[in-house]
Amino acid sequence: MNNNNSRIAKNTLFLYFRMIFIMLVSLYTSRVVLSALGVESFGVYNVVGGVVASLSFLNSSLGTSTQRFLNFEMGLKDNADLSKIFSNAVNAHFIIGITTLLLLETVGLWFVLNKLEIPKPNLQAAFWVYQASIASILITIISTPYNAAIIAHEKMNVFAYFSILECLLKLGVVYLLLILPFDRLLVYGILLLCVTVIMQTIYVFYCIRKFSECRYHWNWDKSLLKKMFSFTGWMFFGCITDMLSGQGINMLINMFFGPVFNASRAIAYQVFNAVNSFLWNFMTAVKPQIVKSYAANNKEYAFKLVFSSTKLSFYLLFFLTMPLFLHMDLVLKLWLKEVPEMATLFTRLVLIDLWIRAIYTPMAQINQASGKIRSYQLAISVIFLLIFVVTLVLFEFDMPVYYAFIVSVVMNFIGIFARLAILKRENGFPVIAFMKNAVLPLIPIAVVTFLIPYMLLINLNDSIPNIVVSTLVGEFALFVLIWLFGLNKQEKEFIASKVSKLRRKI
Repeated sequence: MNNNNSRIAKNTLFLYFRMIFIMLVSLYTSRVVLSALGVESFGVYNVVGGVVASLSFLNSSLGTSTQRFLNFEMGLKDNADLSKIFSNAVNAHFIIGITTLLLLETVGLWFVLNKLEIPKPNLQAAFWVYQASIASILITIISTPYNAAIIAHEKMNVFAYFSILECLLKLGVVYLLLILPFDRLLVYGILLLCVTVIMQTIYVFYCIRKFSECRYHWNWDKSLLKKMFSFTGWMFFGCITDMLSGQGINMLINMFFGPVFNASRAIAYQVFNAVNSFLWNFMTAVKPQIVKSYAANNKEYAFKLVFSSTKLSFYLLFFLTMPLFLHMDLVLKLWLKEVPEMATLFTRLVLIDLWIRAIYTPMAQINQASGKIRSYQLAISVIFLLIFVVTLVLFEFDMPVYYAFIVSVVMNFIGIFARLAILKRENGFPVIAFMKNAVLPLIPIAVVTFLIPYMLLINLNDSIPNIVVSTLVGEFALFVLIWLFGLNKQEKEFIASKVSKLRRKI
């Protein structure tokens, strides 16, 4: 277990180094791209690309399935079937790729040309951006098993280096966007396609060289494919309804309110994705250990990992987002030359949504590790579907655009309890212990550390020095409260040992 914990800590450090670099570059490039394209064209790119991304749920569900099957086989200490699993995963992704292409070039293209609000000057560029986005997602789908293999083998340093390279290439795209004398919307879409081609080629060649099971050979195992698609099939329902609650809402906003509010939502989700990458990176490091422990029938350790990762992911997110939430107006004004309408409100609401996700994301790994996903996926599918349906009904009754974000927050909060009920029934998950030891400590710590800087701000003028002081006081209070009341003895000892080891190296 100590070796597993050390591996998690090491992989987390690699992923956070990757994430911090990517976040800084992404925030800069988003500002430049918004300025270069303009609010309306930026909104058009976001919603057109969103139509293509809406079908990525097919790839997402199968990619999760591939990583799960690889990790489960590794947990059994039997590597004989890894090559067969990988080759059949590649076959499955080719099927998904062909299906995606057919859907996007028929139903998807009709929807873009006939239903979306796209200004006439941008219509031709939007068409070619759409085609570039299709090519990009097809390449990504076919190469997904290779990306899954890197994560399954816990090679997070390699994953981090490749992601940083991708980020640098996108920085080059922004530079070219400013100097090339062509339609900037069209140029942006084509250059991002080039980045995808380069990066996915690198992933494939690395995996072929380093992992023997990634050397594809023809193998069509109907039984294995049936298991993978059965697992994927139930994941499919969760992914498609998650798509409706994400890209589906984006399309509704376009149809009811126009591309300017798509730009506002895009800015909010730029912040969301930047902060969510902390949660994603942490869970990427922890997930293989949860699956392997569960496969080895060490459920107690797997449950403990869920408890600890729930607390640590929430504390990390709250530490990062509390200052953002309090000072969102100032942050967006400093970041962007032009702040789209309602971007501040949208961003605050998605941050609240993210705090809720930090609680339910770790527990989902137990469900995937067990393979008993039918009831769980049906439950979250209902939650995501209700987000879309309720939002549509509210928009039909002329409710304001921000109601879409409020509905998401409320439904995701309810979803926590639905998930826990199913995990208890299907996997014997200790719900009471989880609530007592992992969830309840979060509430008073979050409330107190939010109120401290808030009370300081309402009694001080809104100057930069006062904002800095209130933020530092709030973050210090959060750190102290977490150490005193938010961690158990084992978690404190583990963190202390890692800090001590780092100090000795320095």
